Amino acid sequence: MVIGGSYALWEQAKPKVEADINFSILATENSQNLGARWKPFLADMEKQTGLKIKPYFQTGYAPLVTAMQFGQTQVGWFSNKPGWEVASTGKAEVFLRSSDPSGVDGYNSVVIVNKNSTLTIDELLACDRTKDFGMGDASSTSGTLAPMTYLFAPRNINPSNCFKTVRSANHEANVQSVAAGLLDAATNNSTSLQILGVQDPRLIGKVKVIWTSPTLPEDPIMWRKDLDPVKKKKIKDFFLSYGRQGDKAQQDRERAILASLSFGLFQPANNDHLLPVRQMQATEDLMQAQQSGDVGKISKAKEAFDAIQAEAEAAKSRALPLLPTTPTEGYAVEGKAVKK
Repeated sequence: MVIGGSYALWEQAKPKVEADINFSILATENSQNLGARWKPFLADMEKQTGLKIKPYFQTGYAPLVTAMQFGQTQVGWFSNKPGWEVASTGKAEVFLRSSDPSGVDGYNSVVIVNKNSTLTIDELLACDRTKDFGMGDASSTSGTLAPMTYLFAPRNINPSNCFKTVRSANHEANVQSVAAGLLDAATNNSTSLQILGVQDPRLIGKVKVIWTSPTLPEDPIMWRKDLDPVKKKKIKDFFLSYGRQGDKAQQDRERAILASLSFGLFQPANNDHLLPVRQMQATEDLMQAQQSGDVGKISKAKEAFDAIQAEAEAAKSRALPLLPTTPTEGYAVEGKAVKK
């Protein structure tokens, strides 16, 4: 990841242990002002919690999972698929989720092409091995898992056998490659395109969307299970109060900071939040097993699929209530009085 100015000093090979909280940040974009956009939010986190917060930026998903698993980070923002990967280690759990500034929950995986291209999604999926295609990181929900689940697997398509070349890169790199004509098409997501549309409208003006996935869940915020309960309370209170507390001027300021990060107000969550991505993975695994014709693999995949479907159905009865996004009266956040 590229971070401009002295803020590049914030990124280290490994998080520093002297911080109270090493906070991992999903860095899927190469942006000169990424650090500057995060700085006000992290500064407020330090001020309002009284904890020393050290950000940990990484360009790949795997280092974020590993850092949380082995205690190098204690709290972090994850995409859903890596979130499940770290939760499945038993070391971390979801305690919050993000929301969209528009108030509409969820985002979408998309496939983009050059603005001047006449390529349609059906033509792209003709699989004549003449097209150069861009995928996301292997652990990216929108860049890889969603298109595999909703676009390729239902059509029995293996991208490696469909296209001339398949390259993996982050979302911004894929936009740049499509805009420059280096790729015929690539995966991306609606939130990433919105962010880039603000940062570089000329770049976004050079691409267009030809496929959109069903709605994907917002990103989870996670912490290690063994984090000090006192620190957990301070962190959770901060997130749930942010943008809801104080007078209108304070709320407006905090919401503007969140919006600059493409966040709305945070909502309570738990590991049930990861069930949709687990369902997606189970669906893809089952389709691949069925395509293989291996009876044993099919039986195992079907058993896993049915178990996750049953778990998702059971989770409906224990859904957490949402906190208001337009507060007008006082309410309590983890025992902390917040005026709305």
